[in-house]
Amino acid sequence: MNLPFYKYQGTGNDFVMIDNRELHFEQDNTKLINRLCDRRFGIGSDGLILLNPSDSNDFSMVYYNADGNEGTMCGNGGRCLVAFAHNLGIIKNQTTFDAVDGLHYATIEDGLVNLQMIDVTDITINTDSAFLNTGSPHHVQLVENINEFDVFNQGKNIRNGAPYFEEGTNVNFAEAINSNTFRVRTYERGVEDETLACGTGVTAVAIAMFEQNITQSNQIKLIVEGGELEVSFHKNKNNYEKVFLKGPAKSVFQGTFQL
Repeated sequence: MNLPFYKYQGTGNDFVMIDNRELHFEQDNTKLINRLCDRRFGIGSDGLILLNPSDSNDFSMVYYNADGNEGTMCGNGGRCLVAFAHNLGIIKNQTTFDAVDGLHYATIEDGLVNLQMIDVTDITINTDSAFLNTGSPHHVQLVENINEFDVFNQGKNIRNGAPYFEEGTNVNFAEAINSNTFRVRTYERGVEDETLACGTGVTAVAIAMFEQNITQSNQIKLIVEGGELEVSFHKNKNNYEKVFLKGPAKSVFQGTFQL
């Protein structure tokens, strides 16, 4: 049996996309999903995304980490899914879709997808870090000389260390470039490695930097290993609202995978 698939990437964060509107894909087959994401024995990606039907919106997003387990929200994955839906002709230049963390509104124009993320209300500020959930849990920490920083080992240690333990967290290291630009590198749980970009991660960095008065801008550029993203938001008392993640999302190739 051959499985049709599509490959997309957003600033180097890459995904296997499956058009699952007819619900033919085995959604609980962890081994199959892990195999498809494997960079040596499969297609290769940071995760797999199903475009499922929705009862009340344009479509539903189901995201799986590369280890085969269903994950929390993925910002770059959501942006790539919008581009995928656009290329399939499901949507035109705007959409509302379902995801694990609720409804998301997005627009697409000239290959750039602007995706609305969830509102953020609870932010924990520690001595040398911040923790917040932007659809996925994120630890944010300022570092110096980020190009030489040991993201893999430091991120791995923080990922399951106190206070995160078994549930774990994604880990973001950031360095200020100027008043509204930050360089970001991310260790992602589920991938268990550094990735070229993380959408919910740069969203967390932008909000954490604003919350700690490290920046006064509510429109922030984030330079990641795979390119550049932009996060904008409005703060209403203690709530961060109208949070948008903007950046490119591109089709890489399509094919069939022999099961």
